[in-house]
Amino acid sequence: MSAKAADRTVDMAINVFIFIALALCLIPFLHILSISLSSNRAIMSGEVTIYPIELSLEAFKKVFADVSMIRSMGFTVLLTVTYTISCMLMSIIAAYPLTKTYLKGQKFFMVLIIITMFFSGGIIPEYILMKQLNLINSMWALILPILISPFNLIILINFFKSIPESLHESAEIDGASHFRVLWQIVVPLSMPVIATLSLFYAVNRWNGFMDTLFYITNPKLYPLQLKLYQLVMNNMANDLMQLEGTQVVQFLPESLKAASVMFATIPILLVYPWLQRYFVSGIMLGAVKG
Repeated sequence: MSAKAADRTVDMAINVFIFIALALCLIPFLHILSISLSSNRAIMSGEVTIYPIELSLEAFKKVFADVSMIRSMGFTVLLTVTYTISCMLMSIIAAYPLTKTYLKGQKFFMVLIIITMFFSGGIIPEYILMKQLNLINSMWALILPILISPFNLIILINFFKSIPESLHESAEIDGASHFRVLWQIVVPLSMPVIATLSLFYAVNRWNGFMDTLFYITNPKLYPLQLKLYQLVMNNMANDLMQLEGTQVVQFLPESLKAASVMFATIPILLVYPWLQRYFVSGIMLGAVKG
């Protein structure tokens, strides 16, 4: 087999692999979207696959008419924006001094950061701490424990190191302080990695569930993921009641559950196209250099 034929075979294998991976990710999403847009009769008869049957927007109308869903959406947006801004500020402030080789204890601090990637205090000590700080049923209980991601911090440190030191030195010769060098030179040159890491933080918080289950008991502060969990659990409880022969209160239609899932998923998906162009320059440089 010639070299060109071998290359074509490898390219074809890669394309087939990518197509299969794409299908595995896309088909479940299309299935849920189709259910949310189909009639209950088509859903219950099992006719819905990856396209809607008997197109209907009733489920979405009910979701948008639900005040608790809209309130959860508003709280989740506020939580995600506050969390992302707080995380990026702390990450930038932590990463800049760790790029300076003359910082005393730099290697020690790096070792501490890496250790936190493998070990943590555990959920029970963390819960006790949040309770002692009176942060239960507070937005800050969902922000402070995960304020800095060690992985994202290391990427940001490596990106900062890729900026020529001569820029720092020339600014310092002109009288600029470290604070001014950071915010007027380093941060503007690091917008690709900052945009990418902001997306990572935002997606992580938007999809976060376990900590909301532990720290939030007030229904008015339910984020969307916890709200979806309550919908699913209520439906499972109705299933159990039916099996035991008791009276069923009311089943939540499958289309309404699917519409709720799409209601919680689509907003964060819309953020990707705006930041996609930063991915290559942001992550590849931050991960390789340094």
